[in-house]
Amino acid sequence: MRFTDSHCHLTMSDAHGAIARAREQGVRGFVVPATNAQDAPAAVSIAGKNDDVWAAVGFHPHDAKHCDDAAFAEIRRLAGAARVVAIGEIGLDYHYMHSPRETQLEVFGRHVALAKENDLPVIVHNRESTEDMLDVLLRERPRGILHSFTESEDVARTLIDAGYFISFSGIVTFRTAEALRACAKRLPHDRVLIETDTPYLAPVPYRGRDNEPAYVIKIAELLATLWDVSLEHVAEQTTANFERAFGVRLPK
Repeated sequence: MRFTDSHCHLTMSDAHGAIARAREQGVRGFVVPATNAQDAPAAVSIAGKNDDVWAAVGFHPHDAKHCDDAAFAEIRRLAGAARVVAIGEIGLDYHYMHSPRETQLEVFGRHVALAKENDLPVIVHNRESTEDMLDVLLRERPRGILHSFTESEDVARTLIDAGYFISFSGIVTFRTAEALRACAKRLPHDRVLIETDTPYLAPVPYRGRDNEPAYVIKIAELLATLWDVSLEHVAEQTTANFERAFGVRLPK
């Protein structure tokens, strides 16, 4: 079986060790998203050293206030790198508001335009900003992935109808996530991705530890239970979805 991790911040951890441990568990596809212009080169570098790792570049909404013209020019440059397969992690976060709402929306819009110019999908962060997020995505219509999805089934289906993939993180395994599990159970299998969001959001039974890509298996196991299918089916389906979402082929 081959598994994939569609979203792991390996610039924030021991990338070499984490990748090796994940491969031992059958994980053979990773996307490493950047969060700003400082860690984007490292994400691209990690991807360049591994034939089963790809990168995404962009500004996380927390760092949107730092995305001046020079910083965005660096993201634009890196977007053309050979192993960059998405623009991300980008989006909106109205919970912490580390950057002003207007700035977040402006920077989100610039990145969406960049993705369309480069024919790349977007990797979207959304927290307490669903209305504005939907407005941007449904108006501008980039391709993309909703990372660490936590919204309702109605929101998921609206996005799926617009061509998006829905990615579930360790949150779906949390005791309090009954509604999210009900959503995951009913979504079409060919639009679902799995991720860790390493080093954050470790799934049950690893809560309290730093997350790592090897733990993505726990999310796959949960989906197998919810969908009443074999783990092999989940591995095969989510791997095919990963390849389709990012336009890549995993090494044999």
